[in-house]
Amino acid sequence: MPEFALQYASMGDKAGDAAYLAFVQEVMPAGMVGLLMSAMFAATMSSMDSGLNRNAGIFVCNFYSPILREHASQKELVTVSKITTVIMGVIMILIGLFINSLSHLSLFDIVLNVGALIGFPMLIPVLLGMWIRNTPDWSGWTTLIVGGFVSYVFGIALTAGQFEAILGLETPLTDREWSDLKIGLSLAAHVIFTGGFFFTTMLFYKGLTPEREKEVDQLFINWNTPVIADSEDQQTLDTKQRSMLGNLITVAGFGVLIMALIPNEPTGRLMFLLCGSIVLIVGVLLVYAARSGNGSVKKSVVQNA
Repeated sequence: MPEFALQYASMGDKAGDAAYLAFVQEVMPAGMVGLLMSAMFAATMSSMDSGLNRNAGIFVCNFYSPILREHASQKELVTVSKITTVIMGVIMILIGLFINSLSHLSLFDIVLNVGALIGFPMLIPVLLGMWIRNTPDWSGWTTLIVGGFVSYVFGIALTAGQFEAILGLETPLTDREWSDLKIGLSLAAHVIFTGGFFFTTMLFYKGLTPEREKEVDQLFINWNTPVIADSEDQQTLDTKQRSMLGNLITVAGFGVLIMALIPNEPTGRLMFLLCGSIVLIVGVLLVYAARSGNGSVKKSVVQNA
């Protein structure tokens, strides 16, 4: 595609972000763009909904229930979880709009910056807390605050000119060099300052109350205990999930197979047949597994009776 840059000249320096879409649109058979968009939306939603539900559960179970409403009913907790999910969804939309406004950054740079400035400082107290127990209860959230401050200083406040002046560089850094260097500086700063702060909190550890010590011990016991679900109720639930998922995938597989009717070259039709067959086989296997599991559950119930 020698004319690729001219076709997407309106995107400027971010034209490279359209390379994948351009390849599918120009090289792949007709109809593949729609299938690609469906896959992209599905992949995004599969991680987004689990993330929203997880964060809402963390807020309700670790803050709202034990601190704000200790004796709240299950119905109230479910209602609060739904409201929290909506609020967090709105926040994520606003963050997405903000990221879209960063026209001077490519999508690749945005992902790297988010990981270095947000994801990495959130990971540090979680990772260290799994190995170091002699820290006060406030060490986790205070480490997050320190990590946010470090991200602001090294990821936002620090400029290329200031960095060049500190090191006495005579040759100015290019935008590409500064972008890569800033990510490396942020990661190194989090290891030194954010991680170092977590270790420093060990100096303030004065022990825990017997009740709190039992809770911490139970937490590590839960972490180290394998999750094994052999109950009949769990097997019944797994069978229902396999059946529902298998039926949905089977329908999707037939849908992809029908796309072979779209006017295309023989190779293009063959590609839809191949993709549809793979999806259909997975769906059929899940349906078969659900039926086999359902028979096993019924047999187990009869034997126990």
